[in-house]
Amino acid sequence: MKQQSPIFVKTYDMLLWLLPCTTKFPREHRFVLAKAVQETALHFQEELIEAGLWQGKARERALASADVTLTRLRFYLRLCHDLKLITPKQYRHVSEMVAEIGRLLGGWRQSLSG
Repeated sequence: MKQQSPIFVKTYDMLLWLLPCTTKFPREHRFVLAKAVQETALHFQEELIEAGLWQGKARERALASADVTLTRLRFYLRLCHDLKLITPKQYRHVSEMVAEIGRLLGGWRQSLSG
């Protein structure tokens, strides 16, 4: 079995942590902010899968789109922290995960450009 790329493993690990965390949001935030975080994180994973399957310009476009989606996820997570929906410790943990994924994504994009 082929070993999976680190960005896929790290993103999957982030989803395993993030999805249960967001289901614990208070009811008034669960249907808007929790849903936005969940859908954005899942969409990011989907974009990575597409980039892994495609070649050339299509791969570059998928990775560029994933970069925008990751930025959107960072914004939602910061908002969750500021609204005290996640603790400072949780925010630090997920921010470190997202930063590592961002570095891996940047490396992947850079490897395509030369």
